Amino acid sequence: MTGFTSRVVYAAAHVVADPNADNGPGRPAVLDWDATLRFREHLWSLGFGIADAMDTAQRGMGLDWPATQELIRRSGAAAKAVDAANVPSLLACGAGTDQLAAGAHPLPDIQAAYEEQLGVVEGAGARVILMASRAMAASAKSAEDYLTVYGSLLNQASNPVILHWLGDMFDPALAGYWGSSDIPTAMDTVLDLINADPAKVDGIKVSLLNADYELELRRRLPEGVRLYTGDDFNYPDLIKGDEHGHSDALLGIFDGIARPASQALQALDRGDLDAYDRLMTPTVELSRHIFERPTFNYKTGLVFLAYLNGHQDHFRMVGGLETARDAAHLTELLRLAEIAGVIDDPESAAARFQAVVS
Repeated sequence: MTGFTSRVVYAAAHVVADPNADNGPGRPAVLDWDATLRFREHLWSLGFGIADAMDTAQRGMGLDWPATQELIRRSGAAAKAVDAANVPSLLACGAGTDQLAAGAHPLPDIQAAYEEQLGVVEGAGARVILMASRAMAASAKSAEDYLTVYGSLLNQASNPVILHWLGDMFDPALAGYWGSSDIPTAMDTVLDLINADPAKVDGIKVSLLNADYELELRRRLPEGVRLYTGDDFNYPDLIKGDEHGHSDALLGIFDGIARPASQALQALDRGDLDAYDRLMTPTVELSRHIFERPTFNYKTGLVFLAYLNGHQDHFRMVGGLETARDAAHLTELLRLAEIAGVIDDPESAAARFQAVVS
């Protein structure tokens, strides 16, 4: 694993369900650990860092906290086997509050839940991603509540963390995050948090599917704090950047387009913008299709792509989410994936497709 030199890039990775287990809706998640870890090794081999235990891994949509803890520990051990001296560049993991029951909670309980998960991530040697919290969105009464809880967490973290701003198109329960449904007002709050102690913030991952908001925030961040684009609609231009700078990346779509995206990022490292555009641009229509409304069902498309490319032997998901997209969606996905150069073996992919959609 050599990584990329001009951008810091994490691919948010999916998990592989055990097809022989009861992974139906509301059931405890049971994973195929060998296939799950092989896919992470595949991403590392292409130069990506991995963002694990995130929404792409079905946090809040089938992956429960006991399975999440095991995923973080196993991924941490696998990262150490790849390069023990550089685990945070290989692996960043989400710390959230999903061990709490749905609904509102006292802020000290939310902070304690975050602290428990932060300890698990740090114990695995990974960089911490402070995930947006449904409990926090349900409980906070003001922007000050966010500043208080997050400020304490930043103070406790052993190393700089990645903040996480996930728009409500990805999770409706996160509406009004940072204390306001008005994005510019919420942006002021998150900037207040970062500016209070920028040395404790490696960067912020922003998934609002709005390039203008991302550009504004990127230009207002203090020096040394990264903007990790999570914009699965506009990522090529945001990563390429402009005269004012560029975004780094923490993207779910890289799970599905890893090979051409790796080639594009290597071209960007060489300064070959034409090759970057040629490789990356055709993936955008595919990404927009995978992330079409309801956006939170994008995981189904990513797992289907992994199945088509032989990274797993079945199209099953925890929570039964393989049923979240219909045959018409999956048919168009295959067509766009072929155009984007994502399918490794078209004949094998066609046979696998027919086994599912017939």
